[in-house]
Amino acid sequence: MAKAAIGITKRSASRSVSADAASSPAAPANGQPYGGEPKPSPVVRARLAPLQQASAPLRSKIISALRSAIETGLLVPGQRLIEKDLCEQLSVSRTSLREALRELQAESILEYNSSRGLSVSAISLEDARNIYRLRAVVEALVVEQFIEQADDAQIKDLLQESERLKKAYRNGVLEEILVAKRSFYDRICSGAKNAIAFDMINRLVLRTSSLRKGSLVRKERHQQSIKEIEVLVKAISRRDIERARAAAIEHVSNSARSALQ
Repeated sequence: MAKAAIGITKRSASRSVSADAASSPAAPANGQPYGGEPKPSPVVRARLAPLQQASAPLRSKIISALRSAIETGLLVPGQRLIEKDLCEQLSVSRTSLREALRELQAESILEYNSSRGLSVSAISLEDARNIYRLRAVVEALVVEQFIEQADDAQIKDLLQESERLKKAYRNGVLEEILVAKRSFYDRICSGAKNAIAFDMINRLVLRTSSLRKGSLVRKERHQQSIKEIEVLVKAISRRDIERARAAAIEHVSNSARSALQ
């Protein structure tokens, strides 16, 4: 999936948002949003960069751009999405945009409310906890499958990916960390021959992106994550399934504590 750059520019707070809210039939999400009752829609003060046409399907590129905007906090929970504005910022048609929005809504990344239209989904504390528990199970599974199925060359490649991930943590740049983490888990799931798990992990982390972002920008969490990744890849390189599974679970558990504190 192609990546879209996110451009940040100032825009007027008085801009009308009454007529162009994205709409499609769907039930509101269950559970109270994390942090209390929903707040009024935040004023959008950032813009997404126009998409450059390339070989990847346009719908996939739009989804990638919106996912990245949510992961980095450019689009925040509760923020109302205005079709006209998104089409203008991404330089795409409403037909293409709506296809992408429907897919993200089906994944519960976006939610529809009859009074507010389409917005970025908020998440309850209970749902966030459940997502981290699910991640621990899935990530432990793919680590086990990787050890069972990967050859020595794939383990060597994973070690190289882990070095890039640790470098990203040391640099402390959110976008760099997100890209490196996705690449690291892509390598594990590919070696495990489990593309479904990779898709599940990506969807789960996106649901908790607003909480996860707060964790990923903490320097103390960077140092802790580096140590956890080192323990994990060491166990993998020794093909020690029990220790690797334990390391994967510990990494997700510590991530949860940092994000939910």
